[in-house]
Amino acid sequence: MTDFPSHDLDNAPKASKPLLEKSQKAFGRLPGLHKVMAESPQMLEGYQVLHHLFTQTAFDADEMTVVWQTINVENECHYCVPAHTGIAKMMKVDDALSNALRNETPLQSEKLEALRIFTLRMLRGRGNISEAEVQEFFAAGYGHRAVLDVILGLAQKTMSNYVNHVAQTPVDEQMQKFGWERQGAPLAV
Repeated sequence: MTDFPSHDLDNAPKASKPLLEKSQKAFGRLPGLHKVMAESPQMLEGYQVLHHLFTQTAFDADEMTVVWQTINVENECHYCVPAHTGIAKMMKVDDALSNALRNETPLQSEKLEALRIFTLRMLRGRGNISEAEVQEFFAAGYGHRAVLDVILGLAQKTMSNYVNHVAQTPVDEQMQKFGWERQGAPLAV
């Protein structure tokens, strides 16, 4: 695979430098994903905007984690699963939820499990979902906004998962302890 550049504040394209400064301020360091994305200022800015917008949805920390990790695990993102395990810890998400998402085992909360199943169906169906599946999601306590917010999460994670696949982004040192590989077959829905 072609080596992708990994930029820092010294060697980044001029338009990426303020974006990397924003990442540095937000995370206290430069995440490897952002360093790779900095090759394209538009990619990095787009990712930052989508990330910010997703964190402003009606989803709480557990729900955001369910959407993010469901997508990361389904796409087998070697970088994002560990990163979002660490992020979940920072957001005070219960380790039992993180472990169930990483291991593709049923979630203890029926509502969160419905969110995971809906997210998987949207991802696997590329947005083509049946009316019965939407109604099942609504019956779990979600509404139209949640459908749209899941799509926003899918857009954000598609960007990061695909970049990490093609660039083979090394897992950040702080997140290496949360390393992950799929064990067994993908979750059936």
